[in-house]
Amino acid sequence: MQTKTIDIAKTSPDLKGLLSQVATGIEIILTEGETPIARLMPMGNRVAGLHSGTIWTSDDFDEP
Repeated sequence: MQTKTIDIAKTSPDLKGLLSQVATGIEIILTEGETPIARLMPMGNRVAGLHSGTIWTSDDFDEP
């Protein structure tokens, strides 16, 4: 994945423009000077049943 860093102290980025870049697969790191403050990245696909069978609930979990 391609990464782009933008210093918000030096520029005022256009959010809609940033999101259109993220939609193409670019990860954007927003910094304030040298300090990273946020990361914009594409949403990953969710996989149904990925953790199936890994969580167990007791039959009496809701009894007082």
